[in-house]
Amino acid sequence: MPALNGVLETVLYVEDLDRGDAFYGGVMGLACLHSDFRMRGYDVAGRGVLLLFPRGGSLQPIETPGGTIPPHDGSGPHHVAFSIPADALAAWEAHLAGAGIPIEGRTHWPRGGTSLYFRDPDGHLLEIATPGLWRGY
Repeated sequence: MPALNGVLETVLYVEDLDRGDAFYGGVMGLACLHSDFRMRGYDVAGRGVLLLFPRGGSLQPIETPGGTIPPHDGSGPHHVAFSIPADALAAWEAHLAGAGIPIEGRTHWPRGGTSLYFRDPDGHLLEIATPGLWRGY
């Protein structure tokens, strides 16, 4: 079996790219790597990229100088989890409260990790998780 190195990109589909940018760039503090009319790309701690596409905006193939990107889309509330250091949990909780983002759930995992759950403006379920959630994390 050929090896995989990790998950490079995670995609969320949003109603408004500028509103998504305000949330992911502002509230979540992600640095924007790419911004144009069809997408936004954000660095996630140098270990992955979060892409935002307008819902319904990628239903046709995209021709680029290097090749064709096949159509894709998604609907409904999706889920993304972000890893954080254990000692950052209280700071994140305070930051989200200060931004008016309600915490929908808190889970203490058997391995020792803790997860906080909240929503972005498009209703996607976001999670911040401390080490101990999964084996290897």
